[in-house]
Amino acid sequence: MNTTLTIDINKTSNSKIAATNFDDLKFGQTISDHMFVAEYENGSWGNFRIEPYAPLQLNPANATLHYGQSVFEGMKAYKNTAGEVLIFRADANQQRLNESARRMCIPEVPEEIFMEGLKTLIQVDADWIPNKPGYSLYIRPFVFATDDYLGIRPSEKYKFIIFTCPVGNYYAKPVSVKVESKYTRAAEGGTGSAKAAGNYAGSLYPALLAQKEGFDQLLWTDGKSHQHIEESGTMNVMFIINDTLITAPTTTGTILKGITRDSVLTLAREMGVKVEERFLRVTELEDALVSGTLKEAFGTGTAATIAHIAKIHVNGNDYELPEIDQSAFSNQVLDKLDQIKYGKTEDNHGWIIKL
Repeated sequence: MNTTLTIDINKTSNSKIAATNFDDLKFGQTISDHMFVAEYENGSWGNFRIEPYAPLQLNPANATLHYGQSVFEGMKAYKNTAGEVLIFRADANQQRLNESARRMCIPEVPEEIFMEGLKTLIQVDADWIPNKPGYSLYIRPFVFATDDYLGIRPSEKYKFIIFTCPVGNYYAKPVSVKVESKYTRAAEGGTGSAKAAGNYAGSLYPALLAQKEGFDQLLWTDGKSHQHIEESGTMNVMFIINDTLITAPTTTGTILKGITRDSVLTLAREMGVKVEERFLRVTELEDALVSGTLKEAFGTGTAATIAHIAKIHVNGNDYELPEIDQSAFSNQVLDKLDQIKYGKTEDNHGWIIKL
């Protein structure tokens, strides 16, 4: 590996892999053996190391616990039929992590530290990557403040950690969603475009209320009028009305710049699908549901890749979407993504890092 970065490697003497049931993986509950750690102090990153995954020791006055200065990313690694490790669009995740960091007054993680830490960790824990269709190694990089200080200001010290989890499918079946007309996920000028921990904390209560009503997720609407669809829970959301794919733009600062979203839109345009990046009005969505012109609705994200939506609740009414088959766009684009991620077809976009 050509790098000037020195990473100390301390491997565990008590691997959990032999006791792990790879046929029964609950998403995010099984953690691999090691983690990459770097620390920021006195204006620079250092102390790069791979160490056994273990609990952190935090001072009760830790700045993140009180003021939420934390950002994270999510990506996946796969294995092809030759057993080679393939990481999907890690460069885009690195860039987005730093966009989030800037918004949250967190020092950026240089590309070399992110990439070499990631590659070294994946090489050390390569045996944790499932080698079966639909399975992958989920990768969680995150940065958080480590000052032990109760004053409200940006921390002067930070920790950057990457750990991994072998995972199966995030959703076992198509989801039902409710259009949210009261609570707000993000507002213009806020942190909606950052992958900040606090964004997710604020979404938990309204999502819980929806789950108690029998829905899996929410369709978030804009914070000003609640008249425009923005995201779906933890995913970007897309609709096919007639022959057009419609998804919200990421220019308002209220919507996360999803990497799966970007991948789907890239492939859709290559497939000749008409794409409109614009806000879909709630009334327009309901009209399409009533008229039957809404052909497909689905979420896009790293965890789920494509999450089909089977039911939408809007203005007090439930609307069932038509069943889709393998000819549906969402299934076609999912297959194209999987073909690239698992190395079954040529990567013409430079999306794969092969170790």
